[in-house]
Amino acid sequence: MLTRILGVSAAVAALAVLVPGAALAAEDETPTFTKDVAPIFQAKCEACHRASSIAPMSLVTYQESRPWARSIRERVSTRQMPPWHIDRTVGISEFKNDRSLTDAEVDTVVRWVDGGAPRGNPADMPPPIEWPDESKWYFAELFGAPDLVIASEPYSMPAEANDAWWKPVSDTGLTEPRWVRAIELRPSTTAGRRITHHAIARLEQEETDPLLQNAVATGSDDPLNNSGLFMEWAVGKQGELMRPGSGKLMLPGSRIVWDVHYSAVGEEITDHVELGIYFYPPGEEPEHRQVLHLMGAGGVDIPPNTVSVTEGFFPLKRAARIESFQPHMHLRGKAMAMEAILPTGRREVLSHVGDFNFNWHNAYVYADDVAPLLPKGTLVKITAWHDNTAANRANPDPNVWVGYGDRTVDEMAHAWVNVTYFTDEDYETEVAARAALTDNDD
Repeated sequence: MLTRILGVSAAVAALAVLVPGAALAAEDETPTFTKDVAPIFQAKCEACHRASSIAPMSLVTYQESRPWARSIRERVSTRQMPPWHIDRTVGISEFKNDRSLTDAEVDTVVRWVDGGAPRGNPADMPPPIEWPDESKWYFAELFGAPDLVIASEPYSMPAEANDAWWKPVSDTGLTEPRWVRAIELRPSTTAGRRITHHAIARLEQEETDPLLQNAVATGSDDPLNNSGLFMEWAVGKQGELMRPGSGKLMLPGSRIVWDVHYSAVGEEITDHVELGIYFYPPGEEPEHRQVLHLMGAGGVDIPPNTVSVTEGFFPLKRAARIESFQPHMHLRGKAMAMEAILPTGRREVLSHVGDFNFNWHNAYVYADDVAPLLPKGTLVKITAWHDNTAANRANPDPNVWVGYGDRTVDEMAHAWVNVTYFTDEDYETEVAARAALTDNDD
């Protein structure tokens, strides 16, 4: 009995002394939907699993969730859901947008299903979440309506057709430089989300910063040229909010070059994508510039029935902070790692996605106090693994050679990486502030 008391909280232990077996009963009590499971679904699942959203079923109420209990257990216990594929045992493990379940949350859901998936007391049900209207902008609550909305020309996707890549061009209409503090990109309708695999907005402008010209200069079809990357939408990614004191720069006469990947879904759907831009107030300029880079390799060479490794390198010509990491591969994508090779020769693995899933394009946004700070001269290395064997269930044909291409059956091997650049002096200030924060935590 004494050993048992030491393993539980003081309150439960005291109760166990007075009432034998009470501690065991408290630990073995079956979770209920209303008290234990619904709060987890609200925090980690309902963003997709609700009426008129992208998931195939709603998990908002007990009546909607109960028929899926066994499926929920299987997907949760194997960590297929919620989709979050970063390896927490490698590199940085703290993220601002982490939607994964903790071990305790997984245990709660599994014990709920194993215990018969009881409803529980309706009075324990938490208040429903008021999710934003899909037709509204998410960041409007912070900044009001977007300062600038740019729409692509509509595209009609036939009910049955090969995939299409729609690449119209839209003028921004800007007549003066403006700094961007937030961006949203989305299909304009719920139906449009069904046919839109992903949408890229490239910013085409005459770049004035010589150290960034190769990264954000006017367009090129070369996949190794990071031309004008501005914002991407895919399932699991909605928008980008710049860290305080940083922003993206749009110049007069700039244009948006769209690259929208559409797929047929059995009915004809016409849609367009919209880019909502929130500016800093006129005259308010952030101290640091942020740029979305494509890092990795443009060419891939994947023989039949092999697991292949592809590497790419990106030199930092200025000191920088890495804000986020978003792997991008196709059906044969298996894993991707981002590594920093410092000017001293030291190597640091920043992040590793060990279970890439082409159906989800997660952008892993680093928490403020762990976002990598890298000196000028650092090489950022992207390593991609592709599984072109029969063991890969998503592989359409393991017996063919695979190279780079836009089609889903082709492959890619790059990551979208948001980078905030610093002067050498500002970098040293950031490093000192980080060190002081760490000392305080200790």
